[in-house]
Amino acid sequence: MAKVLIIEDEPNMVIGLKDSCEYEGYEVSVARNGKEGLEKASTEKPDIILLDVMLPLMSGIDVCRTLRTRGIDTPILMLTARSQEIDKVVGLEVGADDYVTKPFSIKELLARIRAHLRRAAKQVVEIESFTFGDVELNFKRYAARKGGRALELSAREFEILRYLIRHRGEIVTRDQLLDEVWGYESSPVTRTVDNHIAKLRQKVEQDPSAPQHIITVHRLGYRFLE
Repeated sequence: MAKVLIIEDEPNMVIGLKDSCEYEGYEVSVARNGKEGLEKASTEKPDIILLDVMLPLMSGIDVCRTLRTRGIDTPILMLTARSQEIDKVVGLEVGADDYVTKPFSIKELLARIRAHLRRAAKQVVEIESFTFGDVELNFKRYAARKGGRALELSAREFEILRYLIRHRGEIVTRDQLLDEVWGYESSPVTRTVDNHIAKLRQKVEQDPSAPQHIITVHRLGYRFLE
């Protein structure tokens, strides 16, 4: 089930969008101002974002720009009551994928959502190898090198790195790692993630006490930086 994040402050618009998206079978989350939207976009990992341009606390343009700066490439469809060409140009320049001017046809909007979700699904390519700092990873052979020397990593450490790298620049929560790397059936606790991350840093970071790649995001989780 695809997740749709609606960042919109007009109550009637929120109700209409939420009902229509849920009717289509999407899981829907709502944020009613720019700052809340930015946080949910970073932590909830939606598959597509419907983003109003005019928002309290933080504009949709700034939300879009910040998400792209953080390396989050979730499709963003911007909504606005304005019709000026300059708004459309600015929205697309800061990284929006599409732009719809209110009032719009809900059928057209849903068609655009489906199109962007299909396009995004096709772009998901499995990572076979990756290099950061002096670390070389080969996920196909589960082989690693650091500074040209063989580096011993467990299968789970490879999978943690694979997931972090796949979502590089984004905030990855401990629960996400538990779900994706350990799986529900294992029923581990979030402390397990912290312990594995600490051991992983000892192996891949130049200075584990001041990591440059696997960064802790206070109270949220981790972010991988190249």
